[in-house]
Amino acid sequence: MLKTDIVHIGECVEILRTLPDKSVDLVFADPPYNLQLGGDLLRPDNSKVDAVDDAWDQFASFEHYDRFTREWLAECRRVLKDDGTIWVIGSYHNVFRLGVAIQDLGYWVLNDIIWRKANPMPNFKGTRFTNAHETLIWAAKSRGQKRYTFNYDALKAFNEDVQMRSDWTLALCTGEERLKDENGQKAHPTQKPEALLHRVLLAASKPGDVVLDPFFGTGTTGAAAKRLGRRWIGVERDETYAKLARKRIAKVTAASPEDLEVMGSKKAEPRIPFGTIVEAGLLRPGDRLYCPKGQHEARVRADGSLVHGNLSGSIHKLGALLENAPACNGWTYWRFKTDKGYASIDTLRAQVRAGMN
Repeated sequence: MLKTDIVHIGECVEILRTLPDKSVDLVFADPPYNLQLGGDLLRPDNSKVDAVDDAWDQFASFEHYDRFTREWLAECRRVLKDDGTIWVIGSYHNVFRLGVAIQDLGYWVLNDIIWRKANPMPNFKGTRFTNAHETLIWAAKSRGQKRYTFNYDALKAFNEDVQMRSDWTLALCTGEERLKDENGQKAHPTQKPEALLHRVLLAASKPGDVVLDPFFGTGTTGAAAKRLGRRWIGVERDETYAKLARKRIAKVTAASPEDLEVMGSKKAEPRIPFGTIVEAGLLRPGDRLYCPKGQHEARVRADGSLVHGNLSGSIHKLGALLENAPACNGWTYWRFKTDKGYASIDTLRAQVRAGMN
């Protein structure tokens, strides 16, 4: 049985091999970037920048890094459910190598997301552009995959009714969110902001889903997952990081189930033919419907079709004919009279759907 809400201690690939096939809904991976630093990085005042120089980010060659990358990506693909997706984040040092491996292993890239850092570290030497973004690759498990979670309408509501774009401006992890060690120093050099994981999980998972993070670090994925009602599995080789992650996640309060509901997609709602409205008695044969400007009217027939003079057809076809348009959404085009004025027939469809639920 798959254990969730747990941090496994050990080497990434070895731990992943112990997980069952097709057991997780989403993978978020923040792998080593293989930064290839060529010595200390100094500020203009000659103070040393606290850069990533840990052993876990160092590889003997690109070949070693590529072999490791393909091993963990292959295991993640094995444990992903057939309708699952993976998110992988990287910088210019490694993201192109990650992308090649992802495609070679059979994943299908859905988007690349640019995380634009609102407060990036300056380029102190002045020899390059300020590195102000990282890239997330979002990929389905396979090219032929027709089903995967994408909460489009929830993201649109999140973004004040504007379609969510593929460039996200978010601040680096700073302030109280940044975990510190006993000396008051950064506990982990590459801790990601929880806001980033909040958006990823909101976009591509549902409450109760299992989220796997094979490079768990100090537990940002687990904290966001718990807060959003998702189950999580972390893999971390460093016990010190794992202890910090467990302590951090224990303090998180999960949102109540009713507060985790998101805007539903109209595509996911049951199809309601207009004939069902007539069948239910919400409109009757002979009732009149009107166009938005009141210039045209049509009579409802028993079979759910409409008639206007010599023209007849469905609510969509007749609307298109009257407007001399290639297509028409009859649900939003036609109105019916009520005691309070005209109302869209789409309100009747919503009434039927509510009864079905």
